[in-house]
Amino acid sequence: MTTTIAVAGKGGTGKTTVAGLLVRRLTTRDEGPVLAIDADPSSNLNDVLGLPLERTVGDIREDTADKARSNQLEAGIAKQDLFDYEINASIVEGVGVDLLAMGRPEGAGCYCAANNMLRTIVDRIAGSYRWVIIDNEAGLEHLSRRTTRDVDVLLIVSDPTIRGLTTAGRVVQVISELKTKVGAHYLIVNRAHEGALTPELEQAIADLGLNLLAVLPDDPAIAQLDAVGTALVELPGDSPAGSALDKAIGTVLAQ
Repeated sequence: MTTTIAVAGKGGTGKTTVAGLLVRRLTTRDEGPVLAIDADPSSNLNDVLGLPLERTVGDIREDTADKARSNQLEAGIAKQDLFDYEINASIVEGVGVDLLAMGRPEGAGCYCAANNMLRTIVDRIAGSYRWVIIDNEAGLEHLSRRTTRDVDVLLIVSDPTIRGLTTAGRVVQVISELKTKVGAHYLIVNRAHEGALTPELEQAIADLGLNLLAVLPDDPAIAQLDAVGTALVELPGDSPAGSALDKAIGTVLAQ
């Protein structure tokens, strides 16, 4: 059975770092193959995971659409089959984790047919993995367009500010309004000073009805790795942020 966990939040909250820490936890504990989907147009999850990236799904979608419009598709090959082949070829293989990057959003014109094919292909690919981790773009655009599969657990990442928590509350509203299929959603407050929340932040979380899962402390080791462009696989095992996330996720996965 495949479990899909998506990570969302406004830019700058560290959601890609959280996604990377989650992948790190699953792979170091050998809990089954992981498919990491980078659904953020900035496409930097590969850097966090220490994997190369040459081509994104966005590149493939654009190329396929251009060839279809100009009748340059090879005769005898269905567009669905070509799209399927190209996406499979774009998957980056790592140790315990494979990476599929969505890339930039659609350009001009209608991409409904391409997105329908993409959704079918991603769902089929995901079925081969025990875990699917989605680093989502801000605003749940991929979930609202249903370009990626349904989600079992949604982790909403916020910084320790009222503005960040308000944005997290809006994410929950979007889920409800769009009737997006999410099994459970939790809040993770990242980069909290000494791993603690102020009374004002605690009150805001309660007022917004957010389900607090974890408070990750500001971790100098992560900042140092980011500063030199080193992947999170090099993070020490006793990392405060990594340890806090491990404990919190263990509680969720045990349910």
